[in-house]
Amino acid sequence: MTITSPHLGSTSDWTDARLLYALEEVVENELNRHLKVAKDWMPHDYVPWSDARNFPGLFEDGEAWDKEQSKVTEIGRIALVVNLLTEDNLPSYHHEIASLFGRDGAWGTWVHRWTAEEGRHGIVMRDYLLASRAVDPDKLEAFRMSHMSEGFESDNRHSMLHSVAYVAFQELATRVSHRNTGHQSGDPVCDRMLARIATDENLHMVFYRNLLKAAFELAPDLTMQAVRDVVVNFRMPGHGIPGFERAAAQMAIGEVYNMRIHHDDVLQPVLRHLRVLDIDGLSPEGLHAQEELGLFMGGLDTEARKFDEKLAARKARMAARAGA
Repeated sequence: MTITSPHLGSTSDWTDARLLYALEEVVENELNRHLKVAKDWMPHDYVPWSDARNFPGLFEDGEAWDKEQSKVTEIGRIALVVNLLTEDNLPSYHHEIASLFGRDGAWGTWVHRWTAEEGRHGIVMRDYLLASRAVDPDKLEAFRMSHMSEGFESDNRHSMLHSVAYVAFQELATRVSHRNTGHQSGDPVCDRMLARIATDENLHMVFYRNLLKAAFELAPDLTMQAVRDVVVNFRMPGHGIPGFERAAAQMAIGEVYNMRIHHDDVLQPVLRHLRVLDIDGLSPEGLHAQEELGLFMGGLDTEARKFDEKLAARKARMAARAGA
């Protein structure tokens, strides 16, 4: 597939401002498409309110939290907290993308719409966790205060193209994480709630993926370099959550999100859909970025295979112990 820029002869001519202007019509078209297919939903419809009861404190009849009060599995509880705390930083995410994309025109309309839709996710997840007593409410609030007090700065805030590339992958990663958390939660109510959230995340991914495709058509070399940088250095926005590394390791073992999932279900689908590794007609810089991207994906697949083997061996040991 040959892609060349129809507007400017040199990649150095593409500033963030020019790219924002050049992609405005694409954003408007994608926004209109999104609004046609997105369905409004009520967070309170997904919360088991009849299971709720008072916690101790201001209420004399309050009942102290205990993990046995909830149907949610241990890995489900860990992943739910990570996913919710990630959603909690929405004010910082809004600030980041509003600063990069602007608050006017189609870009601004999308930024506000995206924020409004994402806001539902934190609302319904917290209400579910408290009503179903899936987590210790005091610890959850302490985590939220600690995490949000640190704020959030995107690794890609220096570049509009890098930011578009990042969210194209990150929205899919979030969808996969929510979906797998639901499957591993042990609670059909939780699974249904997270499936609803994942539907939103998938639509957001499609928006940014289509925008990334248009960026490849306008500035293929710069976009290739941005995708290379994002994929090689990718990390989830919740990496600043207290205890994130330990939780991420548990989620990897619990098959909520790990290297194999990241490679097969997040990176590969976007790269394959856009045929990123098949684009030709690139400059030496773009070609170098494409080659590095291909090598990285090969190396990640090898590492994922090693992880798969370790995970299979761990499962075999646990099965042997259970049968002893």
